[in-house]
Amino acid sequence: MRSIAYIGFGANLGDPEETFFKAVEQIGNLPGTIVTKVSSLYKTDPVDLIDEGPEFLNAVFEVETELTYWKLIQCLRRIERSLGKRRDHRSDRSRKIDLDLLLFGKKSFSDNGLEIPHPRMATRAFVLVPLVEIAADVVHPRSKLTLTEMLNKLAPDEIEGVRLFKEMKRTKGSLNCTGFS
Repeated sequence: MRSIAYIGFGANLGDPEETFFKAVEQIGNLPGTIVTKVSSLYKTDPVDLIDEGPEFLNAVFEVETELTYWKLIQCLRRIERSLGKRRDHRSDRSRKIDLDLLLFGKKSFSDNGLEIPHPRMATRAFVLVPLVEIAADVVHPRSKLTLTEMLNKLAPDEIEGVRLFKEMKRTKGSLNCTGFS
């Protein structure tokens, strides 16, 4: 059985744009998984970091997958490690890559340290802006609000802090971009 999942991408160390393209490629190479939509890349100020790192690049991928949520998260962790994230990484520090499973079908659960939908996505413009770009009418399984309605609940200054970096267009398995940096 195939499920639709949404994966958040963030990076602010190394070459985040190159890491983004590598992450799209590796996610698309997972067994039984197709990357069906990719949001634009957005520049955002760091949130909740203690190391005063540089701006982030953020995006969201929509995938159609035959993997279970648990197998998908294990694969995402392997991709993170292959692209430079250390096992002992702390979430309050800058990073080469972060892949978060935001939504998995219409499921809502907490299992073995994994919470779906992602517990902080509703308060983070850097997640909701790219997510709404590709899934505006998707309904959040807990709040029962559309993702657009969730985004509209955020303060305007939070949304303004998410700035378009590059538009992405996915066509027939390829990814094309237009720069705005």
